[in-house]
Amino acid sequence: MTTVYLIRHGETDWNLQKRWQGHADIPLNEIGFRQARLLAQRLAREGVQFSAIYSSDLARAYQTAWEIGAALRVPVQLLPALRELDVGSWSGLTNEEIRDRFADEWEQIAQGQDLPRGGGETIARFQQRVVTAVEAMAAQHRGHTLAFVTHGGCIRALLARAENFHGSIFGHYRGIGNTSVTILEIGYKHWRVKLVNDMSHLEVTHETELVSTPPDDAELPTQEQ
Repeated sequence: MTTVYLIRHGETDWNLQKRWQGHADIPLNEIGFRQARLLAQRLAREGVQFSAIYSSDLARAYQTAWEIGAALRVPVQLLPALRELDVGSWSGLTNEEIRDRFADEWEQIAQGQDLPRGGGETIARFQQRVVTAVEAMAAQHRGHTLAFVTHGGCIRALLARAENFHGSIFGHYRGIGNTSVTILEIGYKHWRVKLVNDMSHLEVTHETELVSTPPDDAELPTQEQ
């Protein structure tokens, strides 16, 4: 089995504003950098050893990965396939703004149709992209421990693969917080979930602003950030 740490990027200003990011290259804010450093310190303290660290090439993920790589002395390798869902013209908008400007599309997706959000990707194509990339790296590093620093949507897509879930990944897998740790074991045929959305490195500070509130998933179509 290959042990895989799935790490969501730290907080951005668009996370705070509940704006869909998609492929927009939004950097970490001050809180996001603090979150990333606390996670890096935790991994170093726990003696975690990664054979490789792969990161989405978007700034918010790469900046998070860099902090981890520096603390563990492992170089970060960019893997564009780990990017968030491409939400096209929805990028930068809030749910309310999307409902106003793209009412028909919003309603069709809410009813379960897998349309390209904002002219970007369908969920099916997005999930295939992410799963294929992670499976390839897991096979290349069979039996080792890897880190994938990525986005909330990607982590949900991978959890769905591990649990053989075929419904709405954004409605089902909620609460993937900034710099949360999710751990999978990936074998030749079987995937196993070991840990989901662990943010204990943020909770020890007792600073509520560090434990970023995950996007509100109660309303469809749910928010990918």
